[in-house]
Amino acid sequence: MVDRAAGALSLPDDWPANPELSLALNRMGSFDWDLDSGLMHLDQPALDVLDTPADQYDGRPGTLALRFPRGEAARLDELIARALRNGSSHYGAYFRIRCRDGTLRWTHTQGVVLRGAGGRPHRVIGIVRDATRELAESSALVELDAERRRQTSVVESTTAALAHARTVDDVIDVLRDSGGLEHLGATSLVMGLLEAGRIHLVAEGQEGSFVPGTRFTRIDEQYPMSEVIRTLAPRFIESREDFAGSYPRLWPHISGLGITSAAYMPLIAQARPIGALGLLYREKSGFTTEERNLLVALSSSIAQSLQRAMLFEQEHDLAEGLQQAMLPRRIPDVPGARIEVRYRSARLGRDIGGDWYDVIPLPGGRVGAVIGDVQGHDIHAAAVMGQLRIVLRAYAAEGHTPATVMARASVFLHELDTDRFATCIYAEADLTTGVVQLVRAGHIDPMLLDSGGEGRRISVEGGLPLGLSAEFGRLEYPVATVELDPGQSLLLYTDGLIEQPGADLDDGMRQLTAMIRGGPRNLRLLADRLCEEVGERGGDDDVALLLLQRRGACTPHAGGRLQQHVAQNDPEALSSARHMIRAAVRAWGAVDRSDEIELAADELITNALMHTDGGAIVTVRVLTGTERRLRAEVEDSSSALPRRREAGEAGVSGRGLMLVDRLADVWGVESRGTGKCVWCEFTVPDRSAG
Repeated sequence: MVDRAAGALSLPDDWPANPELSLALNRMGSFDWDLDSGLMHLDQPALDVLDTPADQYDGRPGTLALRFPRGEAARLDELIARALRNGSSHYGAYFRIRCRDGTLRWTHTQGVVLRGAGGRPHRVIGIVRDATRELAESSALVELDAERRRQTSVVESTTAALAHARTVDDVIDVLRDSGGLEHLGATSLVMGLLEAGRIHLVAEGQEGSFVPGTRFTRIDEQYPMSEVIRTLAPRFIESREDFAGSYPRLWPHISGLGITSAAYMPLIAQARPIGALGLLYREKSGFTTEERNLLVALSSSIAQSLQRAMLFEQEHDLAEGLQQAMLPRRIPDVPGARIEVRYRSARLGRDIGGDWYDVIPLPGGRVGAVIGDVQGHDIHAAAVMGQLRIVLRAYAAEGHTPATVMARASVFLHELDTDRFATCIYAEADLTTGVVQLVRAGHIDPMLLDSGGEGRRISVEGGLPLGLSAEFGRLEYPVATVELDPGQSLLLYTDGLIEQPGADLDDGMRQLTAMIRGGPRNLRLLADRLCEEVGERGGDDDVALLLLQRRGACTPHAGGRLQQHVAQNDPEALSSARHMIRAAVRAWGAVDRSDEIELAADELITNALMHTDGGAIVTVRVLTGTERRLRAEVEDSSSALPRRREAGEAGVSGRGLMLVDRLADVWGVESRGTGKCVWCEFTVPDRSAG
């Protein structure tokens, strides 16, 4: 039936085509290889595929070795031999031949193995064909797939890098430095952000390409960034002529840069435009569909990162402004001291924190120095810091002892509507005597710096952080006393100065000690160097530091005063008070009467602790008038006045006031609203008169 139907049609005489013709037209040839004799027959199409003239082929496969590049013949022989050995019925392989003109041609062979009894191979029949076009098309597909993977990789890698960008400048740096421009083939980028209805140019392209008058442009102007923000659609400029005709105001300024095409993308976040991005190209015309899709996807990631960066900068600037407003605007001049303060915010990694410093001038030539750190790194931490600094300053200026200042500040913080706590260290220094009283609330120990450049950590027994001590009812803050000789400095600082990722505080302390030892002797230069070191190692926390240096010995002054609280059952506080009195006597030129003064003051303190229910406040001061006197006062909360009485022969008490009466030039008792004050005075030589 098929033959009858075919006969009714007009068909070529040679239809259907001979198989040899079909093979030849498709650049295929056949071979028949007799394994026993070793001879291989190649028809003419096969010889054409192998670019071998018939008169140069003798029927032996070895003759074809001249057509194979180095290594190809061995690889093909091994493949065929393996098929013959392992019982395979067929094989196939791609290989290259070297044509007579020296070019390489990809070829494919496929053979069927004929086996006799016992499976022994004795003949191979197959074909060879030109695979150049096939592999070229396959290579094109591979290259296209590789290009798509590369474009996807560009978007993924750029998006990953943008995830770490915290500022607008970071976003721009990522686009310039992460290889994004190179992978996209762009020469440079421009970027504008939408601010109050105008476009602010924040990235102006390659050096020398800034166009005057385009730092701020309106949305309704004839510029590509204005257009994409108005239309919320990308604009692909595919030629110089397109650029010149569409934007005649811009093109004359950039025509000399060799720009041949450009892509401008609106940056849209949360359904509203926040800016525009422009990529400028050289030696490029037109954009494929894949390239356009890539740029649209990339612009979406950039817009999201920019929005995060802008919000971060706004919050950071607000917090930084708040913190700067809360920190002292200037450091007061303090006679007898050199003071340097520094604050370094962690611009990257974390928001602004609650670190602060303060210097508080006090009566009698004394000065208070404070370093503190409120928990957290946000605006709330900065706000709490400001309130706490003001309150602590007020308590110190009222004349409270260092321990009382710290305890009241803790109560204040606890009563605030906040869950934050703060660490703090408060130092009250009398620059005449060099006596420094230190109170620590969960903070890092300070350091004492010698004039020769050596620094050592001062171990200060501390209490709980501010806020926590009030919450747990543990408001007792021990007072430590150190002496600051002329030329020595006290360093107070927050943990950002010594903390490093992966290292403990001891390592940080050792590094700080080494920096001080190898640093400058000038106080200002040393403060700068310490902050620079933090910046160089990439510290991710705020840093505040305060350096207080005692100058040469000061002339004693009227009203010079040292004060300390001594709690009952606190031998360390009693020892610290004795140390304070001894240092004051020596510094104020009363060494000749030091034994009398120390003994009398010690008796007054002991009486207060033994005969009252609370602690005592010890004050030592210098009085000047017709004669210079040193006065020791012990104040307690009992209104019962002491009586001078004779102690019996076997009495163990009653001798205290008698001893004071004998040692002091004059003594007395003053009633106070909440208790009394027992005092004694000693005439001491006026050193300034000599």
